[in-house]
Amino acid sequence: MLASRALRALSVSGGLSSLSVRRGVLPRWLHRDYSEKRVEESSFIHPTAVVHPDAILGQGVSIGPFCTVGSAVKIRNACQLHAGSHIMGNTELGEHCTVLNGAIVGADIPGRTIIGNDNVIGHHAVVGVKCQDLKYKPGDVCFLYVGSNNDIREYSSIHRSSKSSESTVIGNNNLIMGSCHIAHDCKIGNSNIFANNTLLAGHVMVEDYAHTAGAIVVHQFCHIGSYAFVGGGSVITQDVPKYMLVSGDRAELRGLNLEGLRRHGFSSMEVRGMRRAYQKIFMSSDMSLGGLEDRLAEVEQDKDLAEFPAVSSMVQSIRSSFQQRRRGICKFRNWSGS
Repeated sequence: MLASRALRALSVSGGLSSLSVRRGVLPRWLHRDYSEKRVEESSFIHPTAVVHPDAILGQGVSIGPFCTVGSAVKIRNACQLHAGSHIMGNTELGEHCTVLNGAIVGADIPGRTIIGNDNVIGHHAVVGVKCQDLKYKPGDVCFLYVGSNNDIREYSSIHRSSKSSESTVIGNNNLIMGSCHIAHDCKIGNSNIFANNTLLAGHVMVEDYAHTAGAIVVHQFCHIGSYAFVGGGSVITQDVPKYMLVSGDRAELRGLNLEGLRRHGFSSMEVRGMRRAYQKIFMSSDMSLGGLEDRLAEVEQDKDLAEFPAVSSMVQSIRSSFQQRRRGICKFRNWSGS
């Protein structure tokens, strides 16, 4: 058996004591007893890897050269740890995860890092480590939860929460490109695309199907709505409502994310309804309509626009940005077309 031969080779060569083949100090295997005879044939641990005897490994796990696996780690079936990657602390990897060269997952601090199934963690990415919030107190129990089928590319960093009552959460099917940063207590939904050097400060919320271009910065506590697009080099200091396109320093509304809406299957009729609503809210030439709240109310009372759920969702997204502890929406100008 491959894993057995690797362990024996390490013992014969006077290798690392943490992988000694003495009975009782083998890494534990999910659904298996602790005996060397029961190590799954399809599993492999390279002789230079350091796997703590209390680590729990599933079937078909492959651990490459110079990897380390900590005592409280649980690695489920068919995971692959490439050379020089490290899994630390109270960390769980779901099935079919791949951790590429040099990546670090988890940390030896109180709390947990839970990674779902079918995730790829890129070269030298750092996931589930201590946050950079100065309010963090050593010993606090902090959490990171990552869903399934996420592609976290090289040199990205995702931090745990800043305190035990919070958590950092990443949903499913997200593409997080190289050198992105997701800080403590962020909440990321599903199917988002963050281009290179997208930097999210603490407590940022991103809903679903949002897309950022490269080199953007998002201020703490900001919200980015579903199907929004953030242009390259933007600095976001206030909320981006659903379906909107923003860009600039400081970012301003530039209209609807028309290309994104088309790609995600919104009908031409729905888009026309949203454009009419956008024009009424942000481009009205009738100054007698009063402030933003009056224009939102007018859209809600428009019987034709009320037929479109997306319009109602857009209005609610704008209103929510003015609730307590929210930052309002990005600035807009009357000439912003869509």
